[in-house]
Amino acid sequence: MKRRDFMALLGGAAAAWPLAARAQQGERMRRIGVLLPASSDDAEFQARIGAFLQGLALLGWTIGRNVRIDVRWATHDAAEIRRHATELAALPADVILAHGASTVGPLLQATRVVPIVFTVISDPVAGGFVDSLARPGGNATGFMASEYGIAAKWLELLKEIAPNVTRVAIVRDPAIPTGPAQFGIIQVAAASLRVEITPISVRDAPEIERAVAAFAPAGNGGLIVIGGAATSIHRNLIAVLSVRHKLPAIYAERSYTAAGGLISYGSDYVDQYRRAAGYVDRILKGEKPADLPVQAPVKLDLTINLKTAKALASTYRRHCSRAPTR
Repeated sequence: MKRRDFMALLGGAAAAWPLAARAQQGERMRRIGVLLPASSDDAEFQARIGAFLQGLALLGWTIGRNVRIDVRWATHDAAEIRRHATELAALPADVILAHGASTVGPLLQATRVVPIVFTVISDPVAGGFVDSLARPGGNATGFMASEYGIAAKWLELLKEIAPNVTRVAIVRDPAIPTGPAQFGIIQVAAASLRVEITPISVRDAPEIERAVAAFAPAGNGGLIVIGGAATSIHRNLIAVLSVRHKLPAIYAERSYTAAGGLISYGSDYVDQYRRAAGYVDRILKGEKPADLPVQAPVKLDLTINLKTAKALASTYRRHCSRAPTR
């Protein structure tokens, strides 16, 4: 969904809300809050929320007739996220859609009553958001970003596409609770592939630039970029640095390849948002999040940016050209 169409959809719907509410006096208006760690012009998040709205429409929910959507674009600023979380909890909303750990944590601090549906949390149990995957137990449930085994697959794919790589830096957000486990899985896989692993924890752009510049000169290097707020907000920079330093890189989600990254392998987040509409629908119809099991991803995406592949060294270009694209 293009930004102009998306904003027109929300803007037109918002203008129609008062009129529709008066015209449909016999039908109860439900309220859905949405908290996103992105700016309103982020194309990836526009596509995701667009899929969510389309999913709601297919289930009979029409903005202005029987549902109102309150979207808060909080960027990646922690203070902004906390402020918007408090606002949404106080509306009150019937249910709140949230992205991942950076938004769900503040929401759970703001309310233990309003139902929350999350779309991409790697390990909601380890993060303390649910009691168990089968029985969440509280007011939050939703969808996992990935399963731990995918971490080994990232290294395998990187070696397949760039077999000369013998050193790999794991670029990660230190605030993500699943980071240590994913790093451990990559280390185990690296032993059999004879690859040396170097962790790079990043928090801001200067730190990323310094770390990548320090890692690259030794040669035969590559990057694995694990998802998280700190890496996501700087995805354009990471993609530029990987090309500048001739480092083939694999990413956890396709937004990185759209930003110029080489290859991504992970859950289809647009599909996760579309599926989340089903859980929101069930909650609006009376089911409790405590009884709705957390679901694993059902659709994985492998994407390759051929323009970036051609910009990398000829050693890797031949292998990239053989890989499937979508």
